Amino acid sequence: MIQNSILIGASLYNQFLTLIPEGRLFSWRAVFDAIPSILKHLPTTLTLTIIGALVGLVLALLFAIVKINKVKFLYPIQAVFVSFLRGTPILVQLMLTYYGIPLFLKFLKQQYGLDWNINAIPASVFAITAFAFNEAAYTSETIRAAILSVNSGEIEAAKSLGMTSKQVYSRVIIPNAAVVATPTLINTLIGLTKGTSLAFNAGIVEMFAQAQILGGSDYRYFERYISVALIYWVISILIEQLGRFIENKMAIKSPENITDEVAGGIR
Repeated sequence: MIQNSILIGASLYNQFLTLIPEGRLFSWRAVFDAIPSILKHLPTTLTLTIIGALVGLVLALLFAIVKINKVKFLYPIQAVFVSFLRGTPILVQLMLTYYGIPLFLKFLKQQYGLDWNINAIPASVFAITAFAFNEAAYTSETIRAAILSVNSGEIEAAKSLGMTSKQVYSRVIIPNAAVVATPTLINTLIGLTKGTSLAFNAGIVEMFAQAQILGGSDYRYFERYISVALIYWVISILIEQLGRFIENKMAIKSPENITDEVAGGIR
């Protein structure tokens, strides 16, 4: 059923392409002709984005907690690390990760005689590592500010009930901070999605890399770049809409709104 729908959609799209003029200097047909081929690499882009965002979010939370509590020994390391990540281009970080991690693993292999096949590690692992740490460096400040915005009275109330620090964070601080941080985190996610276009420098064929490959085959680079730009634009709009949906679901409703909803349900 799904396969038949895909075949029908592809047939209709091909018919649509025949209606678009070819053009010599600029071709709209070349723009839309490249979209299906570029979309085949959408899963790669989404994988880099989603895994990078999730790992980055966990690291950002750890960075924020270390900075807030000024954890001994860890705080200076975190400060220098975040400063370096915020002060260097993501492309440089990607290259450092792509060449640095294998070099470090080779050192460990030679030093301890480990049986590792370093060449078998996918390039996407290095790219995700770079994206995750870069994401964490910027997101950690957002999360730190959101945590500090939580009402101290709620925290004290939780502690008075006998909750441990872990319980206070998981049950009070993080849920409240998430409401404050979500809008900024969504914007950061959109930025990360666009930033994955740099992964082609690490030999990963994602959407932007595919657009370059198509452009090199017929020298219609401008048209292919328009194609991939349109796709990134649509993805950003979808993420923005998803963010608004999450914000509405997480929003703390006022007593007046709750009363209105209850009254509406009774009617």
